[in-house]
Amino acid sequence: MKIAILGSGGREHALVNQMSLSKKTTKIYCIPGNAGTCHLAENVNLNLDNFESIYDFILKNKIELVVVGPEKPLVDGIADFLQEKKIKVFGPNKVLSQFEGSKTFTKNVCKKYNIPTAKFNILKNLKESIKYLNQVKFPIVIKADGLAAGKGVYICENLEKSNEAVKEIFDGKFGKADQIVIEEFLEGEEMSFFVISDGKSFKQFNTAQDHKRVGEDDTGKNTGGMGAYSPSALINKDLEKKIIDKIIEPTFKAIRDFGEEYIGFLYAGLMIKNNEPFLIEYNVRMGDPECQTILPLLKSDFLDIINACCEQKLNQSNVDWSDKKSLSIVLCSKGYPESYEKNVEIKNLNKIKNNKNNFIFHAGTISKNDKIFANGGRVLNFVSISESYLEARKSAIDKIKDLNWGGGFFRKDIGFKAID
Repeated sequence: MKIAILGSGGREHALVNQMSLSKKTTKIYCIPGNAGTCHLAENVNLNLDNFESIYDFILKNKIELVVVGPEKPLVDGIADFLQEKKIKVFGPNKVLSQFEGSKTFTKNVCKKYNIPTAKFNILKNLKESIKYLNQVKFPIVIKADGLAAGKGVYICENLEKSNEAVKEIFDGKFGKADQIVIEEFLEGEEMSFFVISDGKSFKQFNTAQDHKRVGEDDTGKNTGGMGAYSPSALINKDLEKKIIDKIIEPTFKAIRDFGEEYIGFLYAGLMIKNNEPFLIEYNVRMGDPECQTILPLLKSDFLDIINACCEQKLNQSNVDWSDKKSLSIVLCSKGYPESYEKNVEIKNLNKIKNNKNNFIFHAGTISKNDKIFANGGRVLNFVSISESYLEARKSAIDKIKDLNWGGGFFRKDIGFKAID
């Protein structure tokens, strides 16, 4: 089967890798891909905003399945566009992608369907927001309404920081802002909970814990994710049942009430307190770096699962997992998440080989003249599978040390809540 995977990050390299393991896969294209995907797929330098050029390429190359990695094309309606042209595509439509594309959309669904979440208010302008902030208890959480690459959430300890945050959002830091969400700060531990859906049914697709803050001990600015481990150390049968009964099932009831069918990954970002789940946010695709952490644990044929979703036959598929532990560490460009130097060469990378328990997934890399360069903030994902989180972390750090790249930095404490 000929497959196209859209995207260029670590998540997409992991998707390509998992698809390549299926005996039914005959050819993979990655649009546009990176310096890692090109070893398993043919990279195609097309703009993900240009749906027509993507469709022309799909048609010309007789591609049978399209898997959309990142959120922006989904929010912009690429699934609808391709489905109208009778192309098999894995990823939700434009209406349902609002679960990620609009914080206010998700919050209003939570309110209507009694999904546990932080108490919130939706504010329409700067003046209204500043007036409201004078009445709240701190800390408080302020969220940009639209897509912000994982960086549009501010945890504010006082009025001064809160005023700065709302000014930044309404001044257009994340694009035009017509409204923001201000919500109570929830204490607890975060967890990523994934399901996969074919529009009629869903199955759980493992759990993880991401590490958003740039600094060790979860300090510093928010990032797209500095590392993750899977499965989450918080998960248990009782909690899993609560998540499905109180959050996932009511969400799919809302989807049915909209008259829609959800085909794709649904990623619930949760806060867990006293074994009770609260929804922080939804994402309409696999997480990054959670995808890189979770997929190597999958024992079932990934292509079979994705195909079953597109054909609404997920209930006929098995989704089986290894009982081992997986941990990923993201190697970032020095300076990230602020400004950083681009086009910094990464030497020795080809000398470090993947094996069944150790993977390097490329994120912000490009290949030029047989050399590999960093061109993004998050550059490489080092993933290790082991019997314990501690062993997995040690193995991933050893691989980073073997690379010995002077242009990067990483967190040495990924998984500390499960390990230390």
